[in-house]
Parts: sequence; structure tokens; C-alpha cells
Amino acid sequence: MNSVEGLVNQIQGLSTTASDVLSLQNLLKQADDSLHAESTRLLPFLDQLDPSKHSLGYLYFLEACTAGPVTKEQAGSYVLMIARFITSCIAEQIRLAPDKFITVCKRFKDQVLLLEEPLRGVAPMLTAIRKLQPSSEHLTALHPEFLLLCLLSRCYKAGLSILEEDVFEVDQPRDLFLFCYYGLVASQTGNDKHWKKVVPESIGASTQCMLLLYTSVVVTAPMSTVNAIAVEAFKKYILVSLIHHGQSPTNLPKYASSVAQRNLKNLCQPYIELANSYSNGKIADIETYVEANKDKFESDNNLGLVKQAVSSMYKRNIQRLTQTYLTLSLQDIANRVQLNSPKEAEMHVLQMIKDGEIYATINQKDGMVRFLEDPEQYKTCEMIEHIDSSIQRLMTLSKKLNGVDELMSCDPLYLLKAGRERQRFDFDDFDNVPQRFNI
Repeated sequence: MNSVEGLVNQIQGLSTTASDVLSLQNLLKQADDSLHAESTRLLPFLDQLDPSKHSLGYLYFLEACTAGPVTKEQAGSYVLMIARFITSCIAEQIRLAPDKFITVCKRFKDQVLLLEEPLRGVAPMLTAIRKLQPSSEHLTALHPEFLLLCLLSRCYKAGLSILEEDVFEVDQPRDLFLFCYYGLVASQTGNDKHWKKVVPESIGASTQCMLLLYTSVVVTAPMSTVNAIAVEAFKKYILVSLIHHGQSPTNLPKYASSVAQRNLKNLCQPYIELANSYSNGKIADIETYVEANKDKFESDNNLGLVKQAVSSMYKRNIQRLTQTYLTLSLQDIANRVQLNSPKEAEMHVLQMIKDGEIYATINQKDGMVRFLEDPEQYKTCEMIEHIDSSIQRLMTLSKKLNGVDELMSCDPLYLLKAGRERQRFDFDDFDNVPQRFNI
């Protein structure tokens, strides 16, 4: 116990300057095992530490205190204690022990779930992310935990704030997979009434883009073995591609891992066949296929997306008509697109006009539809600002990619691996050979 009291005194004395905190970090690392051995007796010592001043020391004590099993009664007091620590701790100090901080925050998540009060964890977990992140583009191990709490508490607006941020750096591949998976779930939740209150257009193009983004990131991410998240993401990748683009990619991008290239299609065969039926353009065929495989799609929780894919076929067929005809009656549209009535055709056309998917006018007297050209002239101030913003964004991304490329070219592990794979002779040695004899 005396050693613990001495450590508390050292924490209080070495938490002022940056150099003192680094010295304290070494002391805490050496004392970590003894702290865990005394974990049941450490709780009173936390009262002697101020989390807003002694953040690093408080973190080590708190992590040791919460290491054992926690009852529901204990969880209530721990949740308050950890939430207070997250709110008041110094970011620079806790970043010296990120693994400890992540462990404490994950235990905090477990405890609010034990109390069946996930909403209590949303705000503190978001604060924890901000304090752990070196920048807003860094994906931490706490991002998936935060999204899970948002989903369980139906606090979708807070989750959306994280999902809208660009991610450029990832600590662990598992974090990326989980983050994208929860992002997919959050995006799909756009079909329920709670999400519509937050994002009224969620069933439209914006949510489709979000779904397409997360599914494509997952299926193209590096992987040594196929995982369940990648399989589920590929199923949604196919469906969202049909909805958004009107076609499913026949092959994964070249930068997808060889594991994904070899295995994902075989594990998602019903969806591949659905895409093949879609490409034929026959509504009756795809509806028959969906009905025959309804149980499979429903068990995958994808029946809603499948129905949207079927519905999108009507839109694609109407869009094809705009490329051939200038005017067409609603009856002709219904016949060519395989709709039941001119009224149904009118509803589809009106919705597509509203969504900006086609440009047309409807003459209510004679039921004729006139297809128009895109009215955007691309010369308004708003459009110029939009284009300029996109160019600036691409330039920023290009600089970051160049920076990563330079770092990779200097990385010892990369150079070691690249050196092993080089051929015995370096082709640079043959620069003086005439061009026709170049290897």
C-alpha cells in the first residue's frame, strides 16, 4: 500500500510540465503490474487525484480499478466516474497511453449497455474520440463503439456527424470493417420513421451514395481471409449499385485483395443471379426471382434493398425512353416500362422529376410527356463555387497521397519486402542498352 501512496505522490508532483509527464509515464509503466495486483484497493486513491490535472496517472489507476468483473450496481458508479474522467482529462496526457484509454472507454461502453442505458454513453464517447484523435481524419478504435451506442440508443443525428467526416488514417483494419458495418446499418435505418425525422431525403441519392461508399470501402479493403462483414457488405454493394447506377459491377476493382476477388462472388451467388436478371431489363423475370428467393433476402435483412432495386428498374427503363423520344404518352410509357396503368406511370415520372433524375413536363389535358434537356448551364455562381470546391478537395487529396507515397518509399519494412522481391538483376543497370534490346 505504501508503494501505491508513493505513486500517488509522484503523480501529483509530475503532472505539470511535458518533461515531468514523460518521466511519470515511465514510472507508471513499471508500476502497472503492481497496480493490477492491488486493483481492489485502488478506488479510494482516485479521490486524491484530479482527472483534469493528473490525467495520465488517473488513467492508469482507473484502468486497473475496472479490470475485474463489474456488477450492475458497480456499473452505475463506474459510468459516472469514467464519464467525468473523459470530459475533464487532458488530451495530450491520455494520448501517451492510448491503449489504456481505449480499454477504459470500451469498458465504459460495456457498462452503459449492462445498465441498458446506451444513450448515457453517446456524448462521453464522442468526447473520447475527439480527445484521442490527432486529427478529424483519423479513425480510432472508439469510432465503432460510438456508432454502436448511437444505433442502440437511436441517436442517429450524433452518428451522422461522425459518418460525414472524411477518413484518411486507420489504426487497425478491424476498426475500419466495424465502422463501415455500423455505417451501413445506420444508412439502412434511413427507411424507418426515426431517421426520416433527421434526414428526410434519406431514401434518396444521398443515402445511396453513403451505402455505396461504405460497401465499396469494405469489399476493397486489404484482408488476409474473408470475413462476415465483407460478405454482407458485398451483398449490399451489388444491390446499391443496381439502385444507384442501374447495373452491378461485373468484377471488383483491381485494387481489391486477391482473397476478395476469389471468394466473395461464390459466397453471394443469389445476389449475382439477381444482378444478372436485372441486366435483362424484364420486370416479370426479376420479380419472379425475388419471390422465389424472398426468404433468403429476408434472412439477410436485405429485402428492403431488393425491393428498391426492383423499383429502380422502372426508373431505368423510363430514363432509356428519354434517350429515344422527345414526347410520349403516359399510356405508352406504362406499356413500354411494364407498369399497370397511365396513372402509375405518371406517379413514377413525377417522382423522377422531383428527384432530378429526368427533366420533363406533363400535359394533363392529353396525357403527353415532353422530355427536356438538362437546364443547368454550369455558369451560375453556385455551380462555379461547387466546381471550385471539388477541385480544391481533389488537390488536397492528391497532396496527401503524395505524402503517403513518400513515407512508404522510406519505410524500412516496405523496402525490406520490396528488396526481397526484386529480381537478381536490376534493370537500371541496362540503361545504356539500345532501345530495341531493352528487356
